[in-house]
Amino acid sequence: MPAGLVVLVGPPASGKTSFVRALIERRQIDAEAVVSSDEIRTQLFGTSPAEAVSDTADGQIFEERDRRIVARLALGRTAVAESTNVTPRARARLIAIARRFNAPVTMLRFNPDVTDLLQQYTERGRADLTAVDVHAYAAIMARDAGADRLRSEGATTVHDVPGRREATTPAEAAAHFSFA
Repeated sequence: MPAGLVVLVGPPASGKTSFVRALIERRQIDAEAVVSSDEIRTQLFGTSPAEAVSDTADGQIFEERDRRIVARLALGRTAVAESTNVTPRARARLIAIARRFNAPVTMLRFNPDVTDLLQQYTERGRADLTAVDVHAYAAIMARDAGADRLRSEGATTVHDVPGRREATTPAEAAAHFSFA
């Protein structure tokens, strides 16, 4: 894939972070390329998700995420936006940034079935989400993040990332992708 903006699209617990870690471990991307909203939340507000659950906190988190993405794209480097990005509004914000730098936008879809998603959520024991939240994100993903929709919004390319449903580990999935 060409350098530019890589947007991960998927509900919480869909495997985005595990996939990114595998890419880093395989030396397919530099850790600095990954701009994670969860990581920024921790850096700005500490480790307790409860401390960072407000519209004001979200605004600060996503402003910082955007600043970091702009800094990378301005240097002609790849940036990986690691957040859910399941809503058209979230993606439009990122696509607008990429367009400022004439950078291609690659969207990677993480779309496990709800049973796998809830199993992964339970295994991770996240305290900042409920099963109801996970269902809600999955419903938004199903409604608003189909491959054709992502292309119509401005994605240069769209790829589905295989996961548990396909009996594929994050490392195996990562092996299918390369970033220039």
